[in-house]
Amino acid sequence: MTEQERNAEVVRRYLRTFVTKDLDELRAVVAEDVEIYGSGAAVRGRQFVEAAVLSPGVTVLEHEIMELFAAGDRVVVSVANTYRRDSTGATAVQSACKMYRLDSGRIIQFWGEQDLYGLLCGLGMLTPVPIEF
Repeated sequence: MTEQERNAEVVRRYLRTFVTKDLDELRAVVAEDVEIYGSGAAVRGRQFVEAAVLSPGVTVLEHEIMELFAAGDRVVVSVANTYRRDSTGATAVQSACKMYRLDSGRIIQFWGEQDLYGLLCGLGMLTPVPIEF
């Protein structure tokens, strides 16, 4: 198995933890001091990822990798995650694009953006309004 194939499999295992909520698996593939960048913020620490996996009130029902590209120590994915708002049963799909950097079989950095506005509207947590410029 090549480095790219190994890294791609680590990212697939990581993404599955959002459905399985398996924190042991998450700890096996994400470094404790992982650096996270996105939505205009930067944080460090696996505890932020653990909190996202365990998000109360919202459940990830499934994730679909739309596209995956691995090169060297980087893996880029485009995903579609289906979420359920637990209090209402409403479901919505959120698209996202993420880039991961790996070292020794663990994710040490990642960057990403996702359609949070679309997700919140789809789950009935925001009322969509036209954007005027």
